[in-house]
Amino acid sequence: MTTITVLPHPEYAPAGAEIDVPPGTTICDALLDHGVEIEHACGKVGACTTCHVIVRSGFASLNEVDDNEEDMLDRAWGLEPGSRLSCQAIVADDKLVVEIPRYSLNLVKENG
Repeated sequence: MTTITVLPHPEYAPAGAEIDVPPGTTICDALLDHGVEIEHACGKVGACTTCHVIVRSGFASLNEVDDNEEDMLDRAWGLEPGSRLSCQAIVADDKLVVEIPRYSLNLVKENG
């Protein structure tokens, strides 16, 4: 099992969270399966940026970023060197520390 520490976020994880998941799980699925209801407007296919996270520790253990994810990340709010789309980032064996940005660009939610 791999431990993911989620830093506190006012909406999704006010007290933060620490969860254990098997390697091969996406960060998005790990969060959702453990009650951290991160947005994922495109249905977890890497076609939006609503599940954007910043990996503060353990980034190198994740699968490589592909061209599609890089293109989508360019549209994310608050992009940083450790940014990933959580639906595309696959957990390995190293512990992770993940921050969910305070804002996301979700036109469906913002206009609905």
